[in-house]
Amino acid sequence: MVIRLGVFLAAVVMMPMQSQAEIPLVSPISKKPQEIIQLAEATNRKPSLTDLPDDERMVYVKKRSKPLTVLYRSIFRALEHNGYYILIEPNIGKNLSHFAQRWGSDYNRNKLEEIRSMVFCNAWYANKVSNADPYMLALCPLRITMYQKGKLTTIVFVRPGKVAAQSPAREIAEELEKDVIRIIENNV
Repeated sequence: MVIRLGVFLAAVVMMPMQSQAEIPLVSPISKKPQEIIQLAEATNRKPSLTDLPDDERMVYVKKRSKPLTVLYRSIFRALEHNGYYILIEPNIGKNLSHFAQRWGSDYNRNKLEEIRSMVFCNAWYANKVSNADPYMLALCPLRITMYQKGKLTTIVFVRPGKVAAQSPAREIAEELEKDVIRIIENNV
């Protein structure tokens, strides 16, 4: 038995092997030169959130040509009027600015002028989520982040329904997601 295993292993080690890198993915003959260039460009760039349709994105994105402070105040008030409680209001841009000297050229390469967030919760939704799947309490509390560059403010929100897609809490998370997005849409 030992001899047979040794012979088998020696045969496997001596077999010529092709690495994945040596196996062509696309035959150059089957594609036109322009298609090959497009394929190479598509595989060399990093995937982007904007490559997906809105309803498939893990992050909800809304852009408006209004000052961040105006949109922030409007969404803050609307959340509170709709049963949400704002727990904390981190000024992320201000906090990051303390590291500008330490980080040098790596600091704020996107030239964002302001970054603010609001961390919030709704007790009824938190209870429903915890009843359905305690692991999904990772969503609590929720947050909306806004950043401004020039005259454009971008609002981003991690979509609870996408996070809980494989969870027993999926339905309640989707309802929560729709409610928060409704509030954002109606108040920007």
